[in-house]
Amino acid sequence: MDSEALKRLEAAGWHSGTVTELFGLTPEESELIELRLALSKRIKQLRLEKNLTQKALGKQIGSSQSRVAKIESGDPSVSMDLMFRCGFALGSSRRDLLLAISG
Repeated sequence: MDSEALKRLEAAGWHSGTVTELFGLTPEESELIELRLALSKRIKQLRLEKNLTQKALGKQIGSSQSRVAKIESGDPSVSMDLMFRCGFALGSSRRDLLLAISG
């Protein structure tokens, strides 16, 4: 959001803040969310680099297109095991995935 829009919203009584502040997350919870989002972003990037559809990737890992969509959105219902398995199925190394989540 640009600074002018932010100023207009604040002038109208809105408050801006972080997701951590909004939901009262602990530092550990916040880190876990950031880790999950970084991993999901890398998985999507790898899938696109390989020109695979979500459906094709789902078939490759024995899952569905909707599950791949959840993986790529960082949905908390998806286990970290499945996210890492998906990354490995796309040809990623442990090092690559660890670099992706290390920021």
